[in-house]
Amino acid sequence: MDRLKDKVAIITGASQGMGASHAKLFVSEGAKVAITDINEEKGNQVAAELGNGTIFIKQDVSSESDWQNVVHTTVDHFGKLDILVNNAGISINKSLDDMSVDDYLKIFKINQLSVFLGTKYAAPALRKNGSGSIVNISSMNGLVGGAVGYTDTKFAVRGLTKAVALQLAKDNIRVNSVHPGVIATPMILQGDSKAVIEEFAKNIPLQRVAEPSEVSKTVLFLASDDSSYSTGSEFIIDGGLTAQ
Repeated sequence: MDRLKDKVAIITGASQGMGASHAKLFVSEGAKVAITDINEEKGNQVAAELGNGTIFIKQDVSSESDWQNVVHTTVDHFGKLDILVNNAGISINKSLDDMSVDDYLKIFKINQLSVFLGTKYAAPALRKNGSGSIVNISSMNGLVGGAVGYTDTKFAVRGLTKAVALQLAKDNIRVNSVHPGVIATPMILQGDSKAVIEEFAKNIPLQRVAEPSEVSKTVLFLASDDSSYSTGSEFIIDGGLTAQ
């Protein structure tokens, strides 16, 4: 229960879903965690549930000044930074014809620009610490086609991961991407979506969707010293979908 003992992490988009799951597992494994999200109410709730080892910082992940504040506040509060999990992301379910430039830029800023900004501003703190791990949450749609905007940006996260991994290797900072498939988060298991997802699950080789905790365990592995020789790599958690 101490795979992240004395480690300090920033996890974006951590007020619910996979981000909250990552934060809970990290704390249970001994980490101190800065939870960030645009949703202040839910973010504070998660931080309160997890106790004194966490802080909540309201953040627009597409804002450069917000990223500077998040890294500064985390280091000021906990004394250092060891881990960054770029988890925040969105999708807008519109066709190419219906998607506006504003829609597209919103997806780009939250899914792709945020990863660049987070990496840029976390890297000096990780470098000062002598080592670190950056885990970028992409998607199975960073490997195969899917929704316009979402797929594009998730492919970009995969590419940025590899480029940055090569640049930061000399600093003993590892950078990897995680590619989840269909995950049982509240966002997809509500209203009409639930029936659609349950039907789609029949096409998954493992015949079910994943629980957020199953993704979190891979994120934990990459954040911990257990993955000390893994960098620039993709870790797929999709029940076999992309193997078909």
